[in-house]
This record gives sequence, C-alpha cells and structure tokens, in this order.
Amino acid sequence: MYYYRYENAEVSCCYKYLMFSYNIIFWGVLLDLTQVTRLHGFDPVWLVLVVGGVTFVLGFAGCVGALRENICLLKFFSGVIGFIFFLELTAAVLAVVFQSQVREWINEFFLANVKAYRDDIDLQNLIDSLQRMNHCCGAQEPKDWDLNVYFSCNVTNRSRERCGVPFSCCLTDPADSVVNTQCGYDVRSKASGEWSKDIYVRGCIAALEDWLPRNLYTVAIVFIVISLLQMVGIYLARTLISDIEKSRFSY
Repeated sequence: MYYYRYENAEVSCCYKYLMFSYNIIFWGVLLDLTQVTRLHGFDPVWLVLVVGGVTFVLGFAGCVGALRENICLLKFFSGVIGFIFFLELTAAVLAVVFQSQVREWINEFFLANVKAYRDDIDLQNLIDSLQRMNHCCGAQEPKDWDLNVYFSCNVTNRSRERCGVPFSCCLTDPADSVVNTQCGYDVRSKASGEWSKDIYVRGCIAALEDWLPRNLYTVAIVFIVISLLQMVGIYLARTLISDIEKSRFSY
C-alpha cells in the first residue's frame, strides 16, 4: 500500500480561514462570570477558572488546528463542542421534565446567596440587579432576609441594618437621581401590611416565573442561536478535517 500527495489537491482556504475567524470570535466572547454567585460555599472563582480554561483550550485548538491543518486538534475541538451541545440539550430537557425540582433548587440557591449577601461584592451587585430589575425582594418574600446576619430581626443583632432589606428592594421613583442606599432600614420593623408602601413584597422566584412565559420566545431564540453557532463550528471543523485528509493521502 502506497501513499502519495495529490499534485493539485489543496485544503480549502475558505473553510480554513472561516474556521480561524470562528475561533477568534469564540475565543473573544468569554462572558463576564465574575458575578456568578456561590452556592453552599462554592467559590465562583473556580467556576471562572474552569470556564476560562475550557474557552482558552478550545480557542487554541480551533485556531492552531485550522492554521496548521492539524487533524488531531480539529477533532478535539469538534468533539468538545459536540459534547457541550449535548450537555446543554440534556439540561434543557431535564429542566422541563423536572420543573418542581428545578424550582426548589433555584429557591435554595437564592436563599443561600441571600445569606452570603455581604460576603462578596460581586454577589451583592448581582442580587441587587436582580431585585431592582424584577421589582422583587427575597426568594419568596422580604422575610427571607432574616437569613442574613446583617438584616436579621434577631434581638441579638446589633447591625444598623437590623430588620431591614437591601436598597434594591425599595420602591423607586424615576425622578430620583441619587440612590438612597438606606431606604430599606427598619422597614420590616413595621407591620407587614405596611411594607408595600416602601418595598417590593413579591419574591424573586415568583417574578422569575412571571417573566419566563412572557419571554419564552426570546429564550428559545437565544438557545437556537447558540445551538446553531455550535453546529456551525462543528461543521467547519469536520469539513476542514475532510479537506486535509483528501489533500494528504490517496490510495
């Protein structure tokens, strides 16, 4: 059996540089995950490092594989992208099938982060953004802030924020140009029937449940676009692999 190089066969420059361009975009679009919260002691820094590491390795494999016509790197790239796509699809199906369990997990996740609100500035900013954007307070209700040592109504709590809520729970006036970060102080010291005058009383889990049906098409479109981008990456990698193999060997 003999192998010889084609005299006129060449790897398609179009696919080669499309693959390279795709990876430049893929490599550059690393989402800012510094605001991902911690759950039961899980440090988000590790998640950032893992995601950043995977993104770097995939981007490197795709770019170098395309420019150097390295079949091994291209197969690695397409295989990992395919595996990620499979995980996303599996997660979406499980979320639909086990809705009650997902809801319970999200509730526990939010409560865990309410408890750690003052422990991390990124976590604090994320919760504040979530509550302000969705006009909500706590996971199920404002009383959830009793879990936080600074906002707890416990008589042993000496914090100035005792029996209060974060400013992001407060009703906002569009005319106000300066945010009053002390607007939530002592709010929960009043009768619960009076809370709605100063703060949002709906929980963020309920707000999320209301938001999702209204934005179902948007969520579906985002998921489809991401899936299509991944499939394009796999297609470009497999096509380039095929071109490289044809240009190298023939029986």
